[in-house]
Amino acid sequence: RSRHDPDIKAPKRSKLLPKALSVEQALALIEFAAKEATEKDEWELNRDHALIELLYSSGLRLSELLGLDSEPSRDSLGWIDWNEGEVSVLGKGNKRRTIPVGKPAMLALQHWKTQRALLPLKDQRALFVSIQGKRLGPRTVQARLRSMAIRAGLPTHVHPHMMRHSFASHVLQSSHDLRAVQEMLGHASIASTQIYTALDFQHLAKAYDSAHPRAKVKGNKS
Repeated sequence: RSRHDPDIKAPKRSKLLPKALSVEQALALIEFAAKEATEKDEWELNRDHALIELLYSSGLRLSELLGLDSEPSRDSLGWIDWNEGEVSVLGKGNKRRTIPVGKPAMLALQHWKTQRALLPLKDQRALFVSIQGKRLGPRTVQARLRSMAIRAGLPTHVHPHMMRHSFASHVLQSSHDLRAVQEMLGHASIASTQIYTALDFQHLAKAYDSAHPRAKVKGNKS
């Protein structure tokens, strides 16, 4: 059941809803990334697999993802806690937050970490690096993700922030805990997170249309 919070108001329908993948689409993309990385075993594909797993597992902003270091240091913006299975980032407003990372994502990250150690790196700290050995840039991630989604056969333009929207929408569908989603996304205000309740309602409406006996009866007269 959803947790009632008197401070949370229903979202305004006039606000443009963020685009999110369905659960099936998100899993299809990740499974394709894993299959491609396993079959071809190219370091860029292993990096991309780890990157996509982490985006969907944690809901990080692209800037937070690209700011991650392989190990923590005094001035790190973010890092992976390899022992605890968590990611720590410095988000908007210089607020530090820690998000749990799922086991599949941690396995992909561990594999990437092993491959990364074999590369000639110009940036020794960056977790995700380019072919030049430097910290990966946003345009590269956007292009790689778009290309992978096309190869996976997804019928929509996929971008990094869509993975964040998908994370938020799917966690809310499962937990109905808006406050927890707010904390994981790093939203300063609950109002920023409320938009996902509209996506959750859309999910429930589709489930009703496909499953409820009364929704299946056409031309029903009262």
